[in-house]
Amino acid sequence: MDRQTAGKIAIIGLGPRGLGALEALLQAAGSSERHLQIDIFDAHAHPGAGPNFDPREPTHCLLNIPLRDIHLRAPAELDVRSFADWMTPSMDEDAFPPRADLGKYLHQRFTRLAHAPSHLRITRVPETIERVLRGEDGWQLSVGPKSHGPYDEVLIVPGQPPIRPDDQLAEWQEHAAHTDAELAEAYPARRLQAAAENWAGHRVAVRGFALSSFDVIRVLTIGLGGEFSDDGYIPSGKEPACIIPFSLDGQPPYPKPETDDINARYEPTPDETALFARAVFEASVGSAAEAKALLTDALISPVHRILSAFSQGTNDTAIRDWLDREWTDPGAQETAPAQETLTQGIAMADGSLPPTIGYAVGQLWRKWQDPLRQGYNPADTPPETATVIVGFDEGLKRYSYGPPVSACRELLALIQAGIVTVDLAKDPDITLTDTGWHLANGDHSAAAEIMIDGVLPSPDPTKVTSSLVSGLIHGGYLTTLEDLGARTAPDGRLIDRNDKPVPGLSLLGRLALGSVIAADSLHDCFGEASSRWADGVLSRMP
Repeated sequence: MDRQTAGKIAIIGLGPRGLGALEALLQAAGSSERHLQIDIFDAHAHPGAGPNFDPREPTHCLLNIPLRDIHLRAPAELDVRSFADWMTPSMDEDAFPPRADLGKYLHQRFTRLAHAPSHLRITRVPETIERVLRGEDGWQLSVGPKSHGPYDEVLIVPGQPPIRPDDQLAEWQEHAAHTDAELAEAYPARRLQAAAENWAGHRVAVRGFALSSFDVIRVLTIGLGGEFSDDGYIPSGKEPACIIPFSLDGQPPYPKPETDDINARYEPTPDETALFARAVFEASVGSAAEAKALLTDALISPVHRILSAFSQGTNDTAIRDWLDREWTDPGAQETAPAQETLTQGIAMADGSLPPTIGYAVGQLWRKWQDPLRQGYNPADTPPETATVIVGFDEGLKRYSYGPPVSACRELLALIQAGIVTVDLAKDPDITLTDTGWHLANGDHSAAAEIMIDGVLPSPDPTKVTSSLVSGLIHGGYLTTLEDLGARTAPDGRLIDRNDKPVPGLSLLGRLALGSVIAADSLHDCFGEASSRWADGVLSRMP
C-alpha cells in the first residue's frame, strides 16, 4: 500500500473494546474510500472476545446482563445479526447467557471484518507489543528485537493487564511458595476448574464477594458435577468441604430484577432522563460539592416515584439522607448479615418484597449508564470532582452490576446445604499457618488450605507490570489522575506530562477510569468513546 496515500493505524489489543474501536473506524470511514492500513496486535486465540469472554471458558460462567438488555451496536456495512438472533438454540430474553457464548459471537463479528471495503486493509499480527516509541516518521512498535511501523495513529486497548500485587496478596504468594498452602486465581475459570478437581474435602477461601465470587462458586460446585434441583443442591462428592467467601464489607451484590415486567417498574421517564443528562453534564465540569448536589437532586424525584409505585411511606428526606450517606461512605447503610442481605435481594429482584431506597437508586442508575457516559466522558472534569463521581458510580455497582437472581438462589441453596458459609464474610482476621490460612470473626473461625483471589485489580496504570504501560509512563506520554486511571482527552488521546494531548497516541478502557466513567460496561466497548476516537483519527488524516 502506498505510504503517500494511506493512513497507517495500529490497534494494540483486540478484546471487545478493541473490536468496538475497529468497527467504529470502519463506520466512520464509510464510503469515503480513504485508504487505511490497520494492523491489529493481539496474541489471544480468539480476537474480538478477549480473556473475559474466551469461548473456551466454562458455560456456567454467566454474563451479568440478561439477554433482553444486550444491544451491541455494529456498523451497517458488516450486516451482522444481533446477539439474541445469533444465539442457537434461542434463549429466553430474561436469561443470562454464558460469557463463552458472547465470546464466540464477538469472535465471529471480528471475522466479518474480512469483508470490509477494499480500501480498508486489516491485518492481524499475533504478537504482544512491549514498547511504543516515537520516531521521526511516526510511532514504532517493538516486540523484542522486532519493530513494526511507522504508524500515524496508535490505539492501546489493554483490557486489564497484570498489576503488582497488593501487600496482602504479595505476602500470600510468598507464603504459598514455601508451604503446602495453595493460592489460585479466579480466572481463567477453566484453569481454576482443572485445579479444583483435586480439592475434594478441602476448605477453600475466596478473597472477594462480588461478581467474580459467583463464578468461582459455580466452578467449585456445578463445574465439579453438582446439580441444583427444586429441593436444593445435589452434591457430586467432588466439591470442597467448605467454600468461604469474604470481603471488607461482607455483603454480596444485589441481583437484577428477574423479569422484564419487574425491570420496567424502574424505568425512568423521558423527562427524568433529560434532567439527569443535564445534571451529569453540569456536574462533570463543576466542583465536587456541586456535583453531589446536582446528581442528588436529579435522583430524588424519580426514586420517590418508583418507590411509591411499590409501597407508600418513603419521603424525599429519607431518600436525600440515604444519598448523602452514599456519597461519603458507599455501602455503609447495608449492615445486615450476608445471608439476610442475599435473601432480601432475591425478594426484591423477584418482586415479592418492595425495594429499599438503595435498590431503587441502583436500578435507576443502571438504566442511566448511557447518559452518564455521554455527559461525563467528553468533559474536562476536575480531578476532585472525578474522584467523587467515579466513587459514587463504583459504589452503586453492588446494585447496578448485580448477578442474575438465579445465581443468588443457587448461593442461598449452597449456604443451606453447608457447602458455602458466610459466617466469616465480613473482613475476617486472617493469619498464616503451615497448611494455609486461618480466618476468624467474632465467634466464628475456620482454616483453609486453598485461597482463591477473586478481587478485581486496580485501574491504576502505575501498578501495571506490563513493559508497554510502564514505558509510556517513563516516557512522559501517560500521566494519571490521583488514585484513578490515565488522563485522556475526550477522543482517547493520552495527556502527557506537559498537559497536552499526545499526537496519534490513544488509550481506551478501564485504565482510563476517571477520565471516563462506567468503563467496565460491555456496552461501553461499542459506545461513543470508540466513535469519538475513530472520528478523531480520520480528522487528523491527510
